[in-house]
Amino acid sequence: MKVYGYARISRKQQSIERQIRNIKEAYPVAVIAQEAFTGTKLEGRREFDKLLKAIHPGDMIVFDSVSRMSRNATEGFELYQALLQKGIDLVFLKEPHVSTSVYREAAQKQIESIQTGDDATDELMAAITNGINRYMLRLAERQIQLAFDQAQKEVDDLHQRTKEGIETARLAGKQIGGVHGRKLNVKKAASAKEKILKYSRDFKGSLSDGECMKLVGIARNTYYRYKAELRSQRSESLSVLPRI
Repeated sequence: MKVYGYARISRKQQSIERQIRNIKEAYPVAVIAQEAFTGTKLEGRREFDKLLKAIHPGDMIVFDSVSRMSRNATEGFELYQALLQKGIDLVFLKEPHVSTSVYREAAQKQIESIQTGDDATDELMAAITNGINRYMLRLAERQIQLAFDQAQKEVDDLHQRTKEGIETARLAGKQIGGVHGRKLNVKKAASAKEKILKYSRDFKGSLSDGECMKLVGIARNTYYRYKAELRSQRSESLSVLPRI
């Protein structure tokens, strides 16, 4: 049996070390696959695709949380079921109750039918027992589905809050998207850059350029100029760091 760990961040500017540390603390021998990938879909994750091709029945994949495997509820649950049937163990450090070992344990604890010697009674008891067993497995499946639903909900809620924030600003009379030809003063420029750093997915946030541009309330050309200046400042900061 081989133990693999999978760590994922949305942007290269984020730190992936926490996930790797958590996996290594629980499974020191884990071989880590890591990557930066933006989006909720499974398609396009090169390192994850390589991992899925390398694993064999009996191997284990460790995730820091369900959301690192998938933030798309349907895709995540389908992949979980496919890997389970293939004999792959899945471990979620933040949600241990949905690891495959729990599901397999529920399947192994099937209640055996009671034999009484009376055909009619035995048939009734078998029907009741089968119903209970199916319920136990469905209950385990539901817990797994809920975990992936929650991972997707976190992303959906973030997008919804962004849209509501933009609409609230618009109704309050705030200029959305900026006015052509209008220049921001130094104070406003600094404030705009702080918001870009906080909300843009190219830095510390998760918003696209269009969403971030509307939220900050500046013109397109100004927005991209500020992004270029922020990147330049970051490169200059890294260049002056002492070499070890």
